[in-house]
Amino acid sequence: MEKIMLASDYQEGAHPQIMQRLLETNLLATPGYGTDSFSDEAREKIRAACACPLAAVYFLLGGTQTNATVIDALLRSYEGVIAADSGHISVHEAGAIEFGGHKVLTLPHHLGKISAAAIAAYCENNLHDSNREHMVMPGMVYISQPTEYGTLYSLAELTAISEVCHRYHLPLYVDGARLAYALACPANDVTLPDLARLTDVFYIGGTKCGALFGEAVVIPDAALIPHFFTIIKQHGALLAKGRLLGIQFGTLFTDDLYLHIGQNAITAADKLRAAFAAHGYAFAFNSPTNQIFLKLTDKEKAHLDQLVESSFWEAPDADHTIVRLATSWATPQDKIEALLCNL
Repeated sequence: MEKIMLASDYQEGAHPQIMQRLLETNLLATPGYGTDSFSDEAREKIRAACACPLAAVYFLLGGTQTNATVIDALLRSYEGVIAADSGHISVHEAGAIEFGGHKVLTLPHHLGKISAAAIAAYCENNLHDSNREHMVMPGMVYISQPTEYGTLYSLAELTAISEVCHRYHLPLYVDGARLAYALACPANDVTLPDLARLTDVFYIGGTKCGALFGEAVVIPDAALIPHFFTIIKQHGALLAKGRLLGIQFGTLFTDDLYLHIGQNAITAADKLRAAFAAHGYAFAFNSPTNQIFLKLTDKEKAHLDQLVESSFWEAPDADHTIVRLATSWATPQDKIEALLCNL
């Protein structure tokens, strides 16, 4: 069988409707930097989907760039960002946050998540530390939905974290790089309006969710970050041909495409999980979304490597390797079926 590519969820190009719309508008001349009518229309569609008519919406190119820009805009020079020690900004962004002058203040995670109680305990310890004026102070909280482990924050968990953040005057920022896969997951009970209501900033992922590139930053209270447009430019993150982002997000938010685009990935991942379990494969941990983490023996890995392109996660001991498989909006179901027949 032909090897199936499941190393990540951004290996394909873009949804056909996006490619068609880009082609249809290719030779139009429009103003730059996201001041075009396509971007304005996309912003209005996102505001409507989030039930947040006064939100500010900005389009950036990629996740690391977005995280670095938003976090730098929210923090004072002496503040850091609280995150899970497994969080993307802590592990897989090459120190981008520290490069921008801010420390990532990590908390132990449970299946990729941090709790409201742990955040509160950290803040209390900081407030009562007699040396706090000599230390990096917590200035915001970062989580992702889904997490790096493919797990989901429930509405109850997100509400509790939001309440703690308000209590300690910490902006809550949610990384939504894979948000479409959370929204399509039956185990999810957090909606876009919930995110707009409970967070201070979040972003809607496009790169991993059907766009060629791009992320949409949503700031429910537009006054929270004054002059964010200028801050984006300072970070080299302002796309001159901004309409390319506006067209893509306008398409994703037409006829609820974004709410459903992740379903293909969830269906494929569920099939794989069931088949791996039936064949006796061990899971490193369980995830309900589009990421699967297998704990493989050398023999199992050698066999699987012939069938599927996965990504290395970690080596927990000398005899096992944890690999990640990530399905996407474009994963072919026939190739999934072929893989299942050869397990």
